[in-house]
Amino acid sequence: MKKILLLLCLVAASHSFVFADAIAINHFVVKENPFGTDQVAIIATDTAGVTQENVNGRFTFIMNGFEYQLKFEKGVAFYRQKIDRSTFLYAKHVNESGTHGILYYIYKHDSKLSPIHISIMFLIAIPLILVLLAYMFKRFIIIAVIIFCIFLYFNYHNGLSMHTFFESAVDGLKGLF
Repeated sequence: MKKILLLLCLVAASHSFVFADAIAINHFVVKENPFGTDQVAIIATDTAGVTQENVNGRFTFIMNGFEYQLKFEKGVAFYRQKIDRSTFLYAKHVNESGTHGILYYIYKHDSKLSPIHISIMFLIAIPLILVLLAYMFKRFIIIAVIIFCIFLYFNYHNGLSMHTFFESAVDGLKGLF
């Protein structure tokens, strides 16, 4: 009788663990770290941009191609790498519901960091507009090639490699459909 009672208690205890919700980060934003200089914070949000304070624990993020274990406390984690100059930051998180990646341009001025979200439409529109203008106006081909080279140099000089460019474009297009 004691064994049956113990078995029922174990089954009831395990049953309560089965219905626990898994915490997932589906949306996040990058902001300046208020506690560290030249650092940014990753904030888990919902679709409305409200911080999810129930997100606690370690989550894997890929920042510019490097994998980091970020420790979230009350929905906020700190990316401890120092940012010395203005740069691109591609933050990506993979969980059961898919891949969530966001491209930011971290603008550094007066020892402050200003993260600017780069929309996937803006990222793809610039090269497409240049190709379209070069196709429409044959005399514009040389100017379009020069502008495109400047665009590529700016991206590469600020940490946005071609691989990251295409990866963020593909992830952004997946999110649209």
